[in-house]
Amino acid sequence: MDIILLGPPGAGKGTQASRLEDEHGMIQLSTGDMLRAAVKAGTEVGLKAKALMDAGELVPDEVVSGIIGDKLDELGPDQGVIFDGYPRTAAQAESLDEILSARGRKLFRVIELEVDEDALVTRITGRFTCGNCGEGYHDTFKLPAKEGVCDVCGSSEFKRRPDDTEETVRTRMQEYRAKTAPILPIYEARDLVSKVDGMGSMQAVSDAIEAVLSLD
Repeated sequence: MDIILLGPPGAGKGTQASRLEDEHGMIQLSTGDMLRAAVKAGTEVGLKAKALMDAGELVPDEVVSGIIGDKLDELGPDQGVIFDGYPRTAAQAESLDEILSARGRKLFRVIELEVDEDALVTRITGRFTCGNCGEGYHDTFKLPAKEGVCDVCGSSEFKRRPDDTEETVRTRMQEYRAKTAPILPIYEARDLVSKVDGMGSMQAVSDAIEAVLSLD
């Protein structure tokens, strides 16, 4: 089955996509990653994309579509894919339909991880990691058992990502809404959208996604 997985930064989309890859043998297709891989491999569309990027121009939809088509051609017909970062416009949604149809595929579901913006701000701005072993902690949800000492390695060095600020999180949310606004109505009209509470536990979100995938 082929799905589109939507969710703003911090919603847990990457974690859920990795789980789907592990448990269902699906492949996550990120347009950014595929563009870089095509450029590195020197494929025909990769060379075209490189020339455009080198000139400071945006890569047009037809080039992105070509890269997606090439990648799908490498996969078996029964291997499902997770589209990440594509489509973002009505034209890209139409193009994706054509790409899939030409290969005997069709889009199964569009799954959106819904989040509460204020809760997401708390989730992201409160996280920090051990500077030595990388163990993750949170100001609210997971503090070290002994203040200032990592539970795993005993280090007293901790660090936070410089972009984990409220301003950055709210800007990301605004960008996400702007990018998904054009395509959600298209798929809602086709009754393909399923919304999942992204604020639940990792297992609860996984269970909800599994319930969506089991729909006929």
